[in-house]
Amino acid sequence: MAIKARFAPYAECGPATLFRGDCLDLIASVPDGSVNLTVTSPPYNIGKEYEQSLPIEVYVRWCAEWLEEVHRVTADDGALWLNVGYCSMPDRGRAVPLAYLLWDKSPFHLIQEVVWHYGAGVSTRRAFSPRNEKFLWFVKSPDRYKFYLDRVRDPNVKYPNQRKNGRLRCNPLGKNPGDVWYIPKVTSGAGRASSERTPHPAQFPRAIVERIILACSDPGDTVLDPFIGSGTTAEAALLTDRNCTGFELRSDYLGIAAKRLRAAIRRKSAIDDQLYFADRK
Repeated sequence: MAIKARFAPYAECGPATLFRGDCLDLIASVPDGSVNLTVTSPPYNIGKEYEQSLPIEVYVRWCAEWLEEVHRVTADDGALWLNVGYCSMPDRGRAVPLAYLLWDKSPFHLIQEVVWHYGAGVSTRRAFSPRNEKFLWFVKSPDRYKFYLDRVRDPNVKYPNQRKNGRLRCNPLGKNPGDVWYIPKVTSGAGRASSERTPHPAQFPRAIVERIILACSDPGDTVLDPFIGSGTTAEAALLTDRNCTGFELRSDYLGIAAKRLRAAIRRKSAIDDQLYFADRK
């Protein structure tokens, strides 16, 4: 990607390139239409260690700026998957879904909201415990976008051999996974931490990103994450044979992501070697 000409990469890990800096500064150097898919989760404006809390109207304007830039760099048949949570709005709401504030703040066409449902989470006494976040699936063109359902069908079918008029009622590859995805959260803590857990405080599971990448892009495509964090998007892209560019302000998070990607490259290389020698037997 031409961005390398203006900014030196923090790390190049196989097909994944990581840059340190503000996403608006870095994305300005990305050529128009050069990204096939963006998968990202921006700061939620809730006071995490990696963000500065802003008045909600300022936060929304900032999101509109980088969403506009993501639209510019997206290919005509490309897509954006935006993961957002909840925020508090003084005198208006305790837990307002950010999806409701951001869905119309860019030229993208909204295809669908997908709900990510998980089991673990915080407990509350005066409300139901939150157990979901939203993904907004946007495309640049509603008449021309990539979607490969067969790659992500759910094989867990209750009656896989049920027939009607002699024909299978269910696709032999499985069912459509629907718009509510039951995928465990990346947990932390002694004796309960997920195997993919890193020191990053807001890490989403690789399984979600892999499903999105497989469904909405092709091998060799370019995936962008302007808030790369612990590197989940880049790892998922690498393991599914896509290229990835990631931006991040903090060098400690970039160090986590680079270490994770190098380990993924070693794992993938070992698997590829096993498959190669198995084919030769």
